[in-house]
Amino acid sequence: MSQAIDQAAIQQALSQLEQVVLGKENQLKLALACLLAKGHLLIEDLPGMGKTTLSHALASVLGLQYNRVQFTSDLLPADVLGVSIFEKEPGSDLGRFRFHPGPVFSQLLLADEINRATPKAQSALLEAMEEGQVTVEGETRPLPEPFFVIATQNPVSQSGTFPLPESQLDRFLMRIQLGYPHEKAERELLEGKDRRAMANSLQSAISPQQLQQLQQQANEVKASSSLLDYVQRIIAFTRYEGGYQYGLSPRGALALLRSAKAWALIHGRSHLVPEDVQAVLPSVVDHRLAEAADGGAHSVSQQVLNSVPVLV
Repeated sequence: MSQAIDQAAIQQALSQLEQVVLGKENQLKLALACLLAKGHLLIEDLPGMGKTTLSHALASVLGLQYNRVQFTSDLLPADVLGVSIFEKEPGSDLGRFRFHPGPVFSQLLLADEINRATPKAQSALLEAMEEGQVTVEGETRPLPEPFFVIATQNPVSQSGTFPLPESQLDRFLMRIQLGYPHEKAERELLEGKDRRAMANSLQSAISPQQLQQLQQQANEVKASSSLLDYVQRIIAFTRYEGGYQYGLSPRGALALLRSAKAWALIHGRSHLVPEDVQAVLPSVVDHRLAEAADGGAHSVSQQVLNSVPVLV
């Protein structure tokens, strides 16, 4: 498959997404870049901002098998992973336990309002997100490929929520916020069709096989020595110079590089430029270092961009 065809498919996917989620071009590109980088996505915003609609639209345009789980305070890990049930043979007292897969056995799992479930239920996703497999009753079962988790989250200041611990936040490659639509987009929303119905009717623009090829292309985007020097200055700033309690982990550093490569691919480049790193930096860094910066959830990336020079 040629690079030109890949770019056409990417632009077609973005065009379809923009018909459903109005006025959020940057957030849509970030969400797509997250999946191209083989990452998991956390969408944090107030209720009713289009988080679930965006997730469903992404599954539709990427042709992915889609399951949704509503996370609540009484959700159990088995409700996500699956459970073995004893089934009798017809006409006999004999039988055997048969495993019934949970909704996690899909290509795209939407964990809706993940911070309304208890930490025990939240942790059920840890192995799935990191290893692409789940272990239930001592048996390890692989998940479909590709496999993504998109989780939505209401702000933790709302009652009845269980904030995700740092170890689980770090499993999400990116966190994005949608925010209120601008006036023109909201007017189009008020006058137009139901966006949930439109998400259901979207056509696949990228097949799962094409998606895996695009992921490979994103991985092959070149990063020059000077660009890697810039990334390492950012990492060093978060660890030693920014005054944070802790800095980016090696996994966080790799997440920044992978995300920047996917962003470059979306924009038709086969090599990284500093603007690629800067574009994805808030989505990759802020949720990882919010606690380290005493809760300054949106200040870390801005401080990094203001303090770390591109060239030295």
